[in-house]
Amino acid sequence: MRWSSLLRHLRFAPWQTRRAFPQATLAAIARAIHAAEQAHGGEIRFAVEGALDLPELWRGLSARERAIEVFSHLHVWDTEHKDGVLIYLLLAERDVEIVADRGIHQRVPSDAWEQVCRSMEALLRQGRFEAAALQGVAEVSGLLALHAPPRSSEKRNELPDWPVVLRL
Repeated sequence: MRWSSLLRHLRFAPWQTRRAFPQATLAAIARAIHAAEQAHGGEIRFAVEGALDLPELWRGLSARERAIEVFSHLHVWDTEHKDGVLIYLLLAERDVEIVADRGIHQRVPSDAWEQVCRSMEALLRQGRFEAAALQGVAEVSGLLALHAPPRSSEKRNELPDWPVVLRL
């Protein structure tokens, strides 16, 4: 890991995450996820993390690797049709990673997920955190609507809609 990146993580304080994602923003994200999931068969989880800890930085853990850990920890893979998607935000890096379960990963091209990440990152660099999150949820939902259509009129919500804020 580069020294500048290491310093960015070490100087990142928990209050910065709370300022970027206050309760009102988390509630808006939860409402967006809940509404979006009515239009498709997929499940969306949103997780935000301020910075990585020193041991993770020391071993060179990338945002992608951390996103995969979070995907597993939050049991996003534990849906009936393997159509869970995690949107992971690492604030210290202004990095977004999307991890999709195998049922949806094989149907959505990787570059489509990358495009969602890059558009969110552009908004994050402008300090527009809520806009980035809501746009990401909307774009992921659009992809899920194309590739994971609703299965029944009584779709059950398999994963919580409330965003996860890691390490506060």
